[in-house]
Amino acid sequence: MTKNEKTTLTLGHTHDTRHVVHVAMQYMAERIKHYSNGKMEVVIYPGAQLGTEREMIELLQIGSLSMTKVSASPLEGFVPEMQVFGIPYLMRDREHFWRVLDSDIGQGLLKKVEKVRLKGMGYFDAGSRSFYTSHGPINTPDDLIGKKIRVLNSPTAVAAVKALGGAATPIAWGELYAALQQGVVDGAENNPPSYFISRHYEIAKYYSLDEHTFVPDVILASLPVWQGLSREQQAWLTAAMRDAVAHQKLLWQKASEEAMLAVEQAGTTIIYPDKASFQAKMVDFHASFADSPVAEQIIQIKKM
Repeated sequence: MTKNEKTTLTLGHTHDTRHVVHVAMQYMAERIKHYSNGKMEVVIYPGAQLGTEREMIELLQIGSLSMTKVSASPLEGFVPEMQVFGIPYLMRDREHFWRVLDSDIGQGLLKKVEKVRLKGMGYFDAGSRSFYTSHGPINTPDDLIGKKIRVLNSPTAVAAVKALGGAATPIAWGELYAALQQGVVDGAENNPPSYFISRHYEIAKYYSLDEHTFVPDVILASLPVWQGLSREQQAWLTAAMRDAVAHQKLLWQKASEEAMLAVEQAGTTIIYPDKASFQAKMVDFHASFADSPVAEQIIQIKKM
């Protein structure tokens, strides 16, 4: 990692280089160079060059990769408490979501990943997730019955779509376009920038803004790599991460607005369903977490 007095960190993620996550990562790399006066650099490998999110998490654990960005959902398999982000309609809106992330709950979850050899560096905005489908719109949960919906590789995401009436199908992000094209799945769920940049709107032309979950992206470092840095280097990386989080929030809002405009102009039918019917389906689902590791967190989040 260190050669000729320069420390190089490798960072992998699954997004296209046009995605705001990649742009924010580039900004973080610039800030590290700034804070370290050129003594540290970050080399970014986008587009799943280094594997799926889960594979990159495993590379972090053994110290073969320095950093990655993952959705909070795949982290459930490592830290069960992360499932709280996959519970539909627990977060009321974007403001409530960021209050949770900045609170002791959100910051505590970042610390919990240390027990599995990861270092939680911060959260990126990933907006709200909504359903998009190829054959007809989703106006109510009944419209999901019998439909195969791609979900994140997360037990909570699978259970949530099942509770709403759909057939949940975990598929890797890079394989989803072909899966939609071939009819392996009838639809998926994601935020506007991802729906747009992936070009899924070319096949799944109905976008129903039910906004069922707000699942953050989590920036992770390898705990072994982090522990190998000096305190000064850790401070540089922490400061650069803080700058990147603030920058990415602004980028995200702009990208979301532009994505919605672009898909509408491309012929997507935008649906604004009554969320009450979806929320009603979640009452029993919320209750099912009463004896889970996130029971207390759910109570606290609802009170916020």
